[in-house]
Amino acid sequence: MSARCSLVVNGKAVRVSTGDTPLEAALAEGMIAPTQGLHGTLLLGQAMGAAARRGKARRLRPDALKLSQAGVPIAGPAETPPLPVSTRKGTLTQVTPLSANVVEIVVTLTRRLILEPGHQVEVGFEGLESLTLSPTLRVDGSAELNELVFHLPRDSEGRCLTDGLSPDAAVKVRGPVGRGQYRPGGGRLVLVAAGTGFGPVWSIARAARYIEPAREMTVMVGARDALDLYMRDSLDWLRRTGVGRIVLVADRGRQRPPDVRPGPLTAHLPPLNATDVVHVAGGPSTVGAVQVLAASVGARCYPILTGDA
Repeated sequence: MSARCSLVVNGKAVRVSTGDTPLEAALAEGMIAPTQGLHGTLLLGQAMGAAARRGKARRLRPDALKLSQAGVPIAGPAETPPLPVSTRKGTLTQVTPLSANVVEIVVTLTRRLILEPGHQVEVGFEGLESLTLSPTLRVDGSAELNELVFHLPRDSEGRCLTDGLSPDAAVKVRGPVGRGQYRPGGGRLVLVAAGTGFGPVWSIARAARYIEPAREMTVMVGARDALDLYMRDSLDWLRRTGVGRIVLVADRGRQRPPDVRPGPLTAHLPPLNATDVVHVAGGPSTVGAVQVLAASVGARCYPILTGDA
């Protein structure tokens, strides 16, 4: 019996060693290649690219060809190269109250800063120390290319960091920083936002609905008071685009609407799966609790800390 035979893969005839599987033959001939797959692993046969060096014929090797021998990692997420960090100058051009305890500010830059949804930036307002903030969109989803929109909380005394700044105050921005950015592909997208953590979650959710409209998404939004759930227009847009599971939670508030659940946000999280991709934004207590829950099932979790208590 000949040690090699003819095999047709995707309409193309190739010569392969007797005993090789069709997958090994196609991989070795360069007809298929590794590509990004579910949950950070790599799959075969779904992208163009150079194939790995051909392994020995099965009859000449003691064990079957393993994925790691074919140049495919068995586990571990594949990250895209980080965006370059740049510095931009700008001015404070808009301050708008969104609720009693949340303020929206807009910084107009002299030149656009390249960011992914969920990235953070270091912002220096004149006379203030540099802060790490999360760019987002306006509640209606709008933002110019050279604008950075931020949702900021007021403290327990009702003060916001922009109080006292003059109109057109100078601003210096450096970024991107952080690793909470949106990553297309792979499992259900679970977005958890506490307080102004809705800012980065809103930018991630809106991008995902455009880029991956068929991807399953769950959105959880919480606030201390039901009156601070300022993002209803944003959530209505997500519902219209097909997001079926959106949960609102408030710790307190006598005027809690019927669709707002009582209690802490983490008490209403859906059961997580190992294939879920979780983005959580908010104060340390919420972010830490969600990280623990995600780690308990092996789900990937990307935290984004905001200025909320």
